[in-house]
Amino acid sequence: MCPQTVFVKYLSFNKSHINPQKINFSLTGSPVILKILQNWVPRVSHYFDKEHYTYVGHQIVIQESIEHFGAVVWPGALALSQYLESNQEQFNLKDKKVLEIGAGTGLLSIVACILGAHVTATDLPEVLENLSYNISRNTQNLNMHKPEVRKLVWGEGLNEDFPVSTYHYDFILATDVVYHHAALDPLLATMVYFCKPGTVLLWANKFRFSTDYEFLEKVSNIFNTTILAEFPESNVKLLKQWDAQ
Repeated sequence: MCPQTVFVKYLSFNKSHINPQKINFSLTGSPVILKILQNWVPRVSHYFDKEHYTYVGHQIVIQESIEHFGAVVWPGALALSQYLESNQEQFNLKDKKVLEIGAGTGLLSIVACILGAHVTATDLPEVLENLSYNISRNTQNLNMHKPEVRKLVWGEGLNEDFPVSTYHYDFILATDVVYHHAALDPLLATMVYFCKPGTVLLWANKFRFSTDYEFLEKVSNIFNTTILAEFPESNVKLLKQWDAQ
């Protein structure tokens, strides 16, 4: 299990949404107040959106597609990319082994690669073509570790495709992987599978539905939780979890 797990949480709800105060878990800490920076300028083409971002002094061009949820840049990727850029001493990715689950367009994996990590970006088969294109386009001329793109269906074939004896990651990254879908239990099983002693899990997510908070409660039953930072303009909270129970 992960001795440390960090969560970036987006909170956005109206009267029809669940009251997070009713969820049975405790959060501690004195959070730092932060603001999400506007690091991108959208440029739209007919079939795809191409957005330009700047992180760690590099321009990143991301091709999006409307065909899949995983082919769009979601808010969590922006928040966690910014946080990693701004907190390189706290979370030093240089020469570290990093796995992103639900990599989508690949923005976060690209940022991790620029920060010097050995990156493996994973997602569903139908997302891999666009994911591979973005990662290759934005990293091919960098003097850094060559990133890898692999298929990963949550909860399926983990022992066969990622045997514990061979694969150990320093960081697990996940952004906006929790929403209204039927794969939350396999997602949790995947997070637990990859979180070994010495691993840090970073998760960024926008919370909208009762199932989002129920998932957070399940994870909080496994890990202790503390708040590291808040983004009040976007109702974002950064949480750290550690010491598997």
